[in-house]
Amino acid sequence: MDTQFLLSLVVGVSVGGVGGFLGSLMLGRRMALVAGPLGHLTLPGIALALMYGFDVSLGAFPFVILGIVLIWLFEMRTKLPVEALTAIVFASGVAIAFLLLPIKQAEAALVGDITKVSFAEATVSVILTLLLFCVVKNIYSKIVLIHISEELAKSEKIDIRKYNLVYLGSIAIIVALGVKMVGGLLTAALIAIPASSSRNVSRNLTQYALGAMIIGMISSSMGIWLYKITGFPAGSLIILVNATIFLISLIFKR
Repeated sequence: MDTQFLLSLVVGVSVGGVGGFLGSLMLGRRMALVAGPLGHLTLPGIALALMYGFDVSLGAFPFVILGIVLIWLFEMRTKLPVEALTAIVFASGVAIAFLLLPIKQAEAALVGDITKVSFAEATVSVILTLLLFCVVKNIYSKIVLIHISEELAKSEKIDIRKYNLVYLGSIAIIVALGVKMVGGLLTAALIAIPASSSRNVSRNLTQYALGAMIIGMISSSMGIWLYKITGFPAGSLIILVNATIFLISLIFKR
């Protein structure tokens, strides 16, 4: 088994697992599809990365972080739904991307290419996903309480603005890491489908969160293995495996 394939597998499992875990938190707030527009928002950064030859996740980070901060500020200012604000911000990002994106390199930006990850990129990705898992695990119950009732959360002396910013920042990081796996178009599926599949078969919140993480890890590893066998784009295969697991979960839906 070659080193490049192992690196791709390690990154895929770590990002897919944490993406599913975070997705279980987003699904309850009906925010899973927010990852899609944020993925599109990474396209200008990916375009610059492809033009100047540096890591696409590194290019994606500044744009998606900027988008998250703008959404957070606009939400406090306007009280509009996050979904609506995300649509406004991401549309601007996509417009900029199409001005910059090299057409010959569009495939890597749109559907990802995890098969060319370097050792340094893999190391950074694994460290970030581990840190992100710890952060999300720490804020999980508080965000769930905020989702249920902001008034109840305030009575528990939870700083809603602070936790929402950390929560949105976590989404931004997983989206930026996810573009390497599935590109700027498919990041929502990387987060939403494992959580949806887990929700179909779980009995409680613990099973739901853990199941989403495990499904994310399994689907990512299987997609990369299928790439090794078939040669089709790994990002597309990861999403198709996710979709297949979701269909299977419908049989066992509780």
